[in-house]
Amino acid sequence: MHSVFERITAAFPWIVSIASALALWHPPLFVWFQGNLITLGLGGIMLGMGLTLQWSDFKQVAKTPRWILTGIVLQFTIMPLLGWALGYLFQLPTFFAVGLILVACCPGGTASNVIAYLARAHVALSVCMTTFSTLGAIVLTPLMMGQLSGSYVEVDAMGLFYSSLKVVLFPVALGVVLNRWLPQKTAKILPYAPMTAVLLITLIVASIIGQGRDIILNSGFRLLLALMSLHLLGFVWGFLISYVAFKNKAVAKTISIEVGMQNSGLGVVLAQENFANPMTAIPAAISSLIHSLYGSFFVFFFKDRGK
Repeated sequence: MHSVFERITAAFPWIVSIASALALWHPPLFVWFQGNLITLGLGGIMLGMGLTLQWSDFKQVAKTPRWILTGIVLQFTIMPLLGWALGYLFQLPTFFAVGLILVACCPGGTASNVIAYLARAHVALSVCMTTFSTLGAIVLTPLMMGQLSGSYVEVDAMGLFYSSLKVVLFPVALGVVLNRWLPQKTAKILPYAPMTAVLLITLIVASIIGQGRDIILNSGFRLLLALMSLHLLGFVWGFLISYVAFKNKAVAKTISIEVGMQNSGLGVVLAQENFANPMTAIPAAISSLIHSLYGSFFVFFFKDRGK
């Protein structure tokens, strides 16, 4: 049974792709999953991530602080600046430009841990980077959004902060506590966590794409190019800078994955809860599809090329 769950998890990019295509073809298949269901879905994903963590995972920071710090700095500098620049370069409408910057300001997501495992990168480092960038995002995402989106729209930084607390910190902390105090019960749940995350992310992405079907089909080409450029440049610059800094291919691969893959589900929830125009959430939804496909290519390209 576990092998079935692992296959579903490994097929994440294709599941998201098929669901997105179905959402464009017939939106009612997925648009029922909206509102509070999306917020609860992301909370479930973050809870699952917390269940995989132990206090000892946080001690990794003491052993490899430069690796993690480098990844987080790249995550919250390269990606937000690229998001801002690409919004101007592709002359995106305001709601798409703000959504692009928002997803670029998000931390790494749980999908990056799956890709790191499949690419034979440094999985422990990936988990630690995802954890600390997620916690850092509680402050850094609202801060970067406030700095970079001012030319487009007034940003409620405190609203973003409270949303991040609700959908990131509390579920992750609850997962860590449950793992610490109820390890036997947690062990029974853990095999289902990655597959559940895949299904929940798929529902979130397909719902947002279904809701924005018309505008995506009519004016989504420039947005698609901007998002493809954002994630590709994130992967490339993440790898090049970290490889030059550490001369360690496994570490460079891991940092590249973390920088190039965002928590798009978080971007969707933050957009829905903090911006009036529902179209602001569309870049985050499409982002999940694009970085997952890039991640699959990353696995193919790197998994047999040593460490």
